[in-house]
Amino acid sequence: MNAVAPRFAPGARVRVRADWPPGHVRTPAYVRGHAGEVVMLCGAFANPEELAFGRDGLPAQPLYRVRFAQRALWADYAGPARDCVEIELYQHWLEAEHD
Repeated sequence: MNAVAPRFAPGARVRVRADWPPGHVRTPAYVRGHAGEVVMLCGAFANPEELAFGRDGLPAQPLYRVRFAQRALWADYAGPARDCVEIELYQHWLEAEHD
């Protein structure tokens, strides 16, 4: 299968694109624009946003598990600072986070 090369390694800081394209989108709205840390590369898979429209989804996109601090996602989150959420996101939604 034709696949895009992975850009991120575990531990990399990434930011989810703050984008609102029309159509079938697999990236939750609550993480768009937020920064997180790559936990692992899950593999490369046909792009489900393209498959939803009957296209082949190629080239396959790297899929990452990304960890976000819950306090970074929800300003009123009252739980412990260590609480996090992990979400699987395709590479085309991620950008390198620069400090």
